[in-house]
Amino acid sequence: MVEELLTAAIATGVGVVVYVGAAARVVKQYERGLVFRLGRLREEIRGPGFTTVVPFVDRLRKVNMQIVTLPVPAQEGITRDNVTVRVDAVVYFKVVDPASAIVAVEDYRFAVSQMAQTSLRSIIGKSDLDDLLSNREMLNQGLELMIDSPAVGWGVQIDRVEIKDVSLPETMKRSMARQAEADRERRARVINADAELQASHKLATRVKISSWVGPSR
Repeated sequence: MVEELLTAAIATGVGVVVYVGAAARVVKQYERGLVFRLGRLREEIRGPGFTTVVPFVDRLRKVNMQIVTLPVPAQEGITRDNVTVRVDAVVYFKVVDPASAIVAVEDYRFAVSQMAQTSLRSIIGKSDLDDLLSNREMLNQGLELMIDSPAVGWGVQIDRVEIKDVSLPETMKRSMARQAEADRERRARVINADAELQASHKLATRVKISSWVGPSR
């Protein structure tokens, strides 16, 4: 009898250990847990720490809440003043609604990446070359608004967008270099001409003064 009770107790203990091992989950500090019970999302969002689920019935899906740095591959386009450029950027975003990030969109990272590439090409077509080279802050804000608008429905918040680099064709670089050199030469000629004009005015003034004073005796 005692042996039977002991065997039953051991079996019960082993069963409890197995159940707890199958039910136990740990959610990290920077994560939130979503529980799907028989495919249906539970309303409660599991916070950081130890939690349990019903084995073989619940499925815990963890969502990273950290800020994600997403590089945007270089996009080639034609600016409004008909210059072909390649522009790359980086997007900083984070999940603010874990349920929407998992349920509303299949892969929120891929969705943000595709939206960022599309928005970057659109910005290139709407901007002049001078804007891309010297007015990036305004373009960054425009990109952020374009990406953030649909991302809100995905439970994602765009923190910041930065244009990293603008690549120009070699022919355009040589043309701009020649133009810059021509501008420098023109400014140098203007400075030289202005100096010669000032010198001639001073010389004429000295001649007038000498004629008024007359020859010295």
